[in-house]
Amino acid sequence: MNEISELDLQNLRHLIGGFDTTHCKMDEYARQATDAQVKQFFQKSAQSAADCKNQLMQYLQ
Repeated sequence: MNEISELDLQNLRHLIGGFDTTHCKMDEYARQATDAQVKQFFQKSAQSAADCKNQLMQYLQ
């Protein structure tokens, strides 16, 4: 990616921050969950958010 607009960079930063926040929240919810299915749901959600964040970060490399 040779050229990216300032607006696109701001949008990427916003999306990456949102996925990072979601990852942290889902991870914390998973730690607090006592039901195994609920815990697994939050763990999968946390991993999904982390994966999305990492994919977006690759666009900036």
